[in-house]
Amino acid sequence: MQLVKTHRDSLLRPLQIVSGIVERRHMLPILANILIRKNGETISLLSTDTEVQISTHAAIGSGSESGATTVAARKLLDILRALPESEVSLSVANKRMTLQCGKSRFALQTLAAEEFPTVAPASHYSATVSLPQKTLKHLFNMVHFSMAQQDIRYYLNGLLLVVDGKNVITVATDGHRLARVEVPLPKGAGEIPGVIVPRKTVGEVRKLLDEGDGSVDIELSDTRIRFSSGNVTLVSKLIDGTFPDYERVIPTGNDKVLNVPCKEFAHAVDRVSTISTEKSRAIKLAVGKGIVTLSATSPDAGSASEEIEVEYKDTALEIGFNSRYLLDITEQIAGSEARFLMADAGSPTLVRDGADESALYVLMPMRV
Repeated sequence: MQLVKTHRDSLLRPLQIVSGIVERRHMLPILANILIRKNGETISLLSTDTEVQISTHAAIGSGSESGATTVAARKLLDILRALPESEVSLSVANKRMTLQCGKSRFALQTLAAEEFPTVAPASHYSATVSLPQKTLKHLFNMVHFSMAQQDIRYYLNGLLLVVDGKNVITVATDGHRLARVEVPLPKGAGEIPGVIVPRKTVGEVRKLLDEGDGSVDIELSDTRIRFSSGNVTLVSKLIDGTFPDYERVIPTGNDKVLNVPCKEFAHAVDRVSTISTEKSRAIKLAVGKGIVTLSATSPDAGSASEEIEVEYKDTALEIGFNSRYLLDITEQIAGSEARFLMADAGSPTLVRDGADESALYVLMPMRV
C-alpha cells in the first residue's frame, strides 16, 4: 500500500510534532513507534506514552487506499533528517515500510496498528477555554522551571492551571521556590477549575505553541485535559491531587526593598557561584545601603565575592540563596530591574519584575 508521496519537509514537520513524547526505552516496544493512519489523501500521525498523546494530520497521502501501521518514530525521524530536501515516498507491504528518496531506499520493520494502545477519548468535557497561543505559552514559560521533578509529593510534579472567569493563573512550586503568573482573561474565553497539568505535558505544550495569532482550545474532563490548535491535538491525564494553598506562602509584610539591575546581578551570581559546591550551590547576599556583596565559599575550591551597586535604603541584611534558583528567576524577568522584598534572613523572599506586575516569585532562603 502506498502511504505518502510528498516533499521531505511536508512529512518531517508533522513527524517532529508527535515524536517528542516517544520514549527511547519502554516496557512496551510498540510505544517506541508512531501510529500512521491513511484515509485517502489525509495522513494522521499519533504517538503516546499512555499518559500523554499527540496527534496531527496533513494532506500528504498518495492514492485512494485506506489503512494503518506503526513504525519506529526515532528511526524514521533520523532518516528523514539525513535525507536531502526532495521528494520522499512511504509504502507498506509484508510488515515492512519502504522509504524512498532519490537513489536512497530504507526498509523498516512495522508492528500492527491494532496493537497500538491509544488513549481512549473522554466521554464528556465539562469545561472549555479558548486562549491565544502566545498567552498560554507565556503562562507556561514563566513558571515551568519551578515544577518539582519526581517528587514523592506527586502533586508538585506539574503546574496548577486556573481560569476563574476574570484571569488565567499558572502556579508551580517544588517546595523551595514558587512562581505564579496571572493575566487577564480574554472576553468570553470561558473558565475551568484549578487542575494540575503534569510536567511532561507542560513541556510538550510549550514546544507545540508559537508566538503567532492562532488560538488554542483547552477542554477538561474529570481525569484528562485536551489542548487543540490547528491540526494538532494533545490529550493528557491530569495529576489527581490537591495543589498546596500557595497564597499562604506568598509573603505580604516584607518591607525591606532591594532593587537590582537584573542583567548585571545575574552575571555576578553566575560568576560567584562557580566557587560554590555542586550540591548546595549556595551564595550569600550581604545587602547594605546602595550596595550588595555576593559571595560564595567552598572548602575545596576557595572563595569568591563581587560587589554591585543597587537601590537599598533599609538596615543591613545577610541572606543566602541557591544560585541556580536566582538565575532561573532572573531569566524570566523582562524588565531591566528585579525587586526583592525581604523580611529577614530566615523568611521567604518575594521577587518581582520591575516592569511586569503579573508575575511573582517566592524564594526560600538558605543557611550559608
